[in-house]
Amino acid sequence: TESKYHRRAGNLKTRSTELGSAVTGSSLTTVLPASSTVKKSIVLSSESRKELAKQAKVTKEERRAQIDGRHRYMISRLADGIDLSEQQVEETIISDDKFQLIEQFFAPSGLKKLLFFYQDVLQQKSNASWRPDGPTNNLPQKKLFITMGSTEDFTGTCAFFLRTSDEVITASNVSQEVNFGMFDCTNGNILQGLEFFLSQIMIPALKSQENWGAVKEGLKNSQIQEFLYAVDKFVSTLSSSRQNIEDKIQLTKVDIDIYVRNLQNPSDYITAG
Repeated sequence: TESKYHRRAGNLKTRSTELGSAVTGSSLTTVLPASSTVKKSIVLSSESRKELAKQAKVTKEERRAQIDGRHRYMISRLADGIDLSEQQVEETIISDDKFQLIEQFFAPSGLKKLLFFYQDVLQQKSNASWRPDGPTNNLPQKKLFITMGSTEDFTGTCAFFLRTSDEVITASNVSQEVNFGMFDCTNGNILQGLEFFLSQIMIPALKSQENWGAVKEGLKNSQIQEFLYAVDKFVSTLSSSRQNIEDKIQLTKVDIDIYVRNLQNPSDYITAG
């Protein structure tokens, strides 16, 4: 019996070992390709990132080669207004996805305005950007970027360029054909920023204007006076609207049911009134 037991146990042990090897073998067959795929995926992802970075560098250098006196005029205005170096502004512009808007602005009968926002934007840390299970690590950081003004929330400073005609913008006429301005709307205070821009910059500039083109009388002309009065009135209305919004009155919620619960006929309503 003892010999039979050992033989049976040995057979069980052998079968168990064979079964374990089969399971282990199948597990390895399943796990190894998966691990290999993940590793391959990471390598491909790394190669893709390198290729994208290479393409981005080529694009930047092509755009840098296009920069001429027109771009330099805009870069200098932006650098002065936003307190950045001209090199920083140039790098930002040639790296922007909307760089082509600048060329559309320069073209004959092109865009009437070109906007730049300078404000906090959430930036993702590059070391976690490729990890699907990694932390987001989004941090607010000041960024200058080109915009159409209709897709991003405006929470910082807006720098704008406006065309005065439909002529093609060249290096020789850019200073005459393009106007530059800025207004600060930090924390989303757009009304306050617009009010300050009009009252402290535009209106004083208009009132000191001597050359009004075809209007020879200048500020003595009745139409010019009416125009300036209308602008003053608009700024005054803007200021009142802003103050009303900031100093709004919060009405207390009242349970009206206790007042109307016992109203049964017209005389009750008259008495309540």
